[in-house]
Amino acid sequence: MVDILRYRDDEAVGHAAVTVDSFLDQSNAAAVRVEPGDDARALLPHLERIALVEVNFPAFGDGRGYSSARILREAGYDGELRAVGDVLVDQLAYMRRCGYDSFEPDAPLDAGDVEAALARWPDVYQVAADQRAPIWALRHGDGHAA
Repeated sequence: MVDILRYRDDEAVGHAAVTVDSFLDQSNAAAVRVEPGDDARALLPHLERIALVEVNFPAFGDGRGYSSARILREAGYDGELRAVGDVLVDQLAYMRRCGYDSFEPDAPLDAGDVEAALARWPDVYQVAADQRAPIWALRHGDGHAA
């Protein structure tokens, strides 16, 4: 069983994340936790000092964390983006497309199930944060996203 999945080569952040409000009130925090009601855009002026953003998924059906990830990645955030909470194996591929590169699910995931979930769809149809080339670009011979 896998407890934390991490798809990055850099050193993991070793300290706890603070709330968005606490983060904005101090200058020394480098890890922040975004809750479903938080607006990730509040972090945009501070991206250069953030090493880790945890985004809480309190229930698998709450998709606001997908938007938070996309907002941060499109704004240029290149630090660790971790989905925490009720993260299910069936969501991993979609979360990776939005820019998540680590996961801390409430319940451990089977390593074989994780590998199968991430390999299930080798082709994609649109450009996303994961920089995979969409199938139309591959079909038209340019081999990369526009």
